[in-house]
Amino acid sequence: MAVDYAVIVVYLAGMLAMGWWGMRRARSKSEFLVAGRRLGPAMYSGTMAAIVLGGASTIGGVGLGYQYGLSGAWMVVTIGLGLLALSVFFSARIARLKVYTVSEMLDLRYGGRAGVISGVVMWAYTLMLAVTSTIAYATIFDVLFDMNRTVAIVLGGAIVVAYSTLGGMWSITLTDMVQFVVKTIGVLLLLLPIAVVKAGGFSGMKAKLPTSYFDPLGIGGETIFTYVLIYTFGMLIGQDIWQRVFTARSDKVARLGGTVAGTYCLVYAVAGAVIGTAAKVMYPKLPSADAAFATIVKDELPVGVRGLVLAAALAAVMSTSSGALIACATVANNDIWSRLRGMRASPGAQGDGSDGSDDRDEVRGNRAFILAMGVLVICIAIALNNVVEALTVAYNLLVGGLLVPILGGLLWKRGTVQGALTAVTVGGLVVLGLMWRYGALANEPIYYGLLASLVSYVVVSLASKPTDAAVLAHWRDRLAGHEEGSGEVSGSAGEVPGSEPETAPAQS
Repeated sequence: MAVDYAVIVVYLAGMLAMGWWGMRRARSKSEFLVAGRRLGPAMYSGTMAAIVLGGASTIGGVGLGYQYGLSGAWMVVTIGLGLLALSVFFSARIARLKVYTVSEMLDLRYGGRAGVISGVVMWAYTLMLAVTSTIAYATIFDVLFDMNRTVAIVLGGAIVVAYSTLGGMWSITLTDMVQFVVKTIGVLLLLLPIAVVKAGGFSGMKAKLPTSYFDPLGIGGETIFTYVLIYTFGMLIGQDIWQRVFTARSDKVARLGGTVAGTYCLVYAVAGAVIGTAAKVMYPKLPSADAAFATIVKDELPVGVRGLVLAAALAAVMSTSSGALIACATVANNDIWSRLRGMRASPGAQGDGSDGSDDRDEVRGNRAFILAMGVLVICIAIALNNVVEALTVAYNLLVGGLLVPILGGLLWKRGTVQGALTAVTVGGLVVLGLMWRYGALANEPIYYGLLASLVSYVVVSLASKPTDAAVLAHWRDRLAGHEEGSGEVSGSAGEVPGSEPETAPAQS
């Protein structure tokens, strides 16, 4: 195992080195939070694929393949479909808004009063996403070093917090590109063919497993439908995903790069299910389906290759964890803390590209929030036991509370701030109530929560006064990519539309 250990250590050291390099580039708020909005297609595709394909997609995807066969791919497939839908239908408009958070988009659309509640909901979602990703370190380090769970969480979490705090989105982008390459080589090019060969090829797998393992719908129609509601729609509105869209150099990069990343997710989904199916042939009586990935890696791969594949699993977890962490800190600082202090600046006009002291202060402030949120994430991860329930609660609140007002704001001009706030509140309360009644893993909370959110949004929007014409005009200008607004946004104290100094170099 010495060679495998060396591979892992070199990989982790490289992550920290890239964090240090990113610190040298992240000198403005725009550079720190959205990589200066200057990523081209290659880097954008790699980083977007890295963040959506985390530990759940890698270790969990193989586990679903072990349990259900090829239909176990559906969870990751729905993630890929969500990313494709976001990229094709919404990413260009989102990128043109030039904001930092989903709540800022809601402020622009509804007049500056819808972001507070949505910020709290989004913060809770990104926090729990970062927590569940951090807990996954324990599984990987246990396989690698037989390490105590708490020590593993602290070690893995500290590395992610370190490089994320140092360089912000630039560090995360660079590390994600490495993680994307490692995952591609480790999972798709090495583990997949080795697992299939060890299991006797597809013919051998079919001979030893029930036919249900090769039924594309074997996991169940209701389960697939729930995956669509939670993961496909979750991809459309999550701050961790939108913050990557904000890094695109142009709306064309966001659309093209996201489409490539979404397609990659579909390939990754099938690969994970096939690996899990092969593991079922080789190890038919594992105590847990989630142990399939670690078992096949540990027992079947040669020295060196084993280290690279375990590095791939670690890369998958770290990419999601770092993306969720910076999203959590961005929301906490920009959407909650700044509002509580009454220091809210206009979306898209908050010191981008400035070399002045105010901008340096904002970088220091965001860096402090990443560090604080990182410590909080590690502490919660140590105390928390049921990861699946925590992640389900987070996604249920996100989709049940925020999907309708966000997509409604993008697609329906008659939607109002009253309708948006009611939808967030009613949807969130129904989700929480039904999770308490039926359990966190039940399907009813997301079904009825979404329905309640939609009905309340439409009814209250139609019953309330239409959104001010000046607000809608400014919104349309920003959607069209016109950074000079048409006037002051009503209901948003101190919001004066303006241009962003970093836009010119972002087009280079």
